Amino acid sequence: MTGSLTKEDVARLLHEPSAAVRAEVAGKVARQIDNPQLSPEELRLAQDIARAMARDVALAVRCALSDSLRRARQLPREVALRLAEDVDAVALPILADSPVLTDDDLVQLLLHASPRKQETIAARPNLAEPVCDAVADCAAEPAVVALMRNRSARLTPHSLNRAMDRFPASQAVQESMVRRTSLPADIAERLVSVISDHMRDYLVSHHALPAATAADIVLRGRERALLQFSHGAGQDELLRLLRQMHRNQRLTPTLAVRALCSGDLAFFIAALAMMAGVRPANAELLVNDAGGRGLLSLCGKAGIPEPLLPLVCAAVEVTRGTGLDGGERDLERFRARVIGRVLTQCDDLDPEDLDYLVDRMPVSAEAWPSHSSGARVGSQQELEPRMNTDEHG
Repeated sequence: MTGSLTKEDVARLLHEPSAAVRAEVAGKVARQIDNPQLSPEELRLAQDIARAMARDVALAVRCALSDSLRRARQLPREVALRLAEDVDAVALPILADSPVLTDDDLVQLLLHASPRKQETIAARPNLAEPVCDAVADCAAEPAVVALMRNRSARLTPHSLNRAMDRFPASQAVQESMVRRTSLPADIAERLVSVISDHMRDYLVSHHALPAATAADIVLRGRERALLQFSHGAGQDELLRLLRQMHRNQRLTPTLAVRALCSGDLAFFIAALAMMAGVRPANAELLVNDAGGRGLLSLCGKAGIPEPLLPLVCAAVEVTRGTGLDGGERDLERFRARVIGRVLTQCDDLDPEDLDYLVDRMPVSAEAWPSHSSGARVGSQQELEPRMNTDEHG
């Protein structure tokens, strides 16, 4: 029905109070309440009618009112709250869209809301940080999944961590987090450690992970996948990620070397600092020691296997000199430069053997063979036992 709200409509509401008439008036109230041409008296009349209808005993009337006023900016806040606290059929439109509900209102509503109401709140556009935190803290699993799927929600690290803490075995929560466009590095690290097989294809196609990296997620300790997420992390975020990995015993010497061979010198230095128990600033000074003694000393304290030391020294030098160029296949070119530099130091090392060694790094330093102090670090003789072991499983 079209037209303005008139005194005749009020008269009909009073003298023919059928549910159908009241629902019809609700539509007119909704169409007129945000009209900027309403006089103050007319606006008060529309708001008073909305107040009365929000208390209507007929469910159909309250449903019509809520649906019609779901986006009304002139709806009195107390009316919006009354409708939001009503049964689900009445409340959901207001909870989904009403602009008059404040963040504090939404947080309070979440505490006692039904699962459907919680899910509706979690899916609201541009959900603010306090509301996101409240959903993660107290809402049921469907609401948390809806929050993770809400691309416009301003999620905090607290929201993401609480979602994983409360629902550690929920594939729906994990998958909705993986499908977000971006994640903090430490959250990604937690996901990598629990992610299920069926997400592999999505990771490969949507997160620019090569197929070999996706396989590593399931088959090889997920170390390379972690590096994909760590690239571009700020210093504070990177340190938070490494501390978490170190606590969970997932920060290994070979992961640090993989990072270095991927051009991530910042990850390498911070990882060495964490494993060696030194300050990151001191670790950076040792790595940049002109004579190379500081780097070797730090690597020894951090547990870097001896066969990798020539590779580490060459990769540090190449990274400081050039690093990644940002072009297509820059990682392959960087690794080629590392291989070339190692070959100048270990002229009896075949490039294919070096590539095989990097690709077959064991997860833990304990898996590497021990070496006598007099042996030349990085020689072909030292590398062969490790490679022969890998070739036989």
